[in-house]
Amino acid sequence: MHHAPDPSEDDDLDDLPPPQPVHYAEQALLGALLLDPHRLADIGPLEAAHFSNHAHGALYAAMRTVPAPDPETHRTTPTWLNTVLDAARPQAPGLTASYLHTLIQVCPWPKHAPAYARMVRADHARRMLRLHAERLAQTATDTTLPNPAATTLAQADALGQFLETLSGQFAPHPGSLPRTHPPPAPPRHIGVDVLDEERALLATATAHPAALKEMRWLQSEDFALPLHAALWQCLTSLVHRGEPVDPVTVLWEAQHRHLLAAGLTPSDLMALVSTPVGSPEYWGEKVLGRALLARAHALATRITAYTQDPANTPHQLITGSRRALADLTSLRTRWQHTTTTTAAPAAGRTPRTPAVTRAGPPPRTAAPAARATH
Repeated sequence: MHHAPDPSEDDDLDDLPPPQPVHYAEQALLGALLLDPHRLADIGPLEAAHFSNHAHGALYAAMRTVPAPDPETHRTTPTWLNTVLDAARPQAPGLTASYLHTLIQVCPWPKHAPAYARMVRADHARRMLRLHAERLAQTATDTTLPNPAATTLAQADALGQFLETLSGQFAPHPGSLPRTHPPPAPPRHIGVDVLDEERALLATATAHPAALKEMRWLQSEDFALPLHAALWQCLTSLVHRGEPVDPVTVLWEAQHRHLLAAGLTPSDLMALVSTPVGSPEYWGEKVLGRALLARAHALATRITAYTQDPANTPHQLITGSRRALADLTSLRTRWQHTTTTTAAPAAGRTPRTPAVTRAGPPPRTAAPAARATH
């Protein structure tokens, strides 16, 4: 039995999202320039790449390439329009003469061309800022990079430089903070390698507490697991008070901080800090490096959320993004301090213990401790 086709089944146009406001700004601008080509000199710095629509960008590039027509001739003949269309078609074959006339018709006021151009530039700035943020997020989570921290910081620098460039293109105005509520920081990935590195640090720091006096560059907030962060506070408190440090004293301090929760027994906690390997500095750098990547990923997510809210003006995007990027500054400073110290130790400083004294990461002897923190 023949099935009569339903027109709605083949009509995919209804499923397309409606055009964004910048689409109409681009149309209005191009219509103004097609009607009055001399306004090309009034719209400020604008490039074909600034257009969100490829055909619009190709048409604008053609206008810039083709010599401007004589005003009187342009009023009476479509010669210049045809020349522009021929120049644009190699890059945008779908352009037609009828669409050029549509652009002219939908332009409200040709004299508003500079305002339309500012809208096009503003939307391009939003898209490019989002691209920089997405690149930073991707870099911070790329596990294949040989030096992820350095690469991520370089990408953060590129984002900061782009913000500097934008700040010179858009004048500040009142109400500079983004209207968007910042999203919560994405949850940190806590894999087996993360747990092993943090456990190795805690155990090695318990065995060599004197090293903690020089490890002020590492803070409890750098740990991925809350229990490990709290145990680090136990260790640093004991060292600060000048008290003995060993698994038993750490256990006693942990008890005072309510760390012996359900599922975490005293023997579990003591086992967690009783398997030293390597040096505290080595494992501390591992923990700090992961914290740096997590912070970069969080701020990139925050900036992306700003760019996805069309209510934010370019200056609000600049201000909010700068504040987000500043959240990386203190952690970056601590990272650079420890890596510089590691690369060039001061004269007379005791050589650091080798990073690993036996093959492989420390054994996972404290699995109950990890479960108790969830």
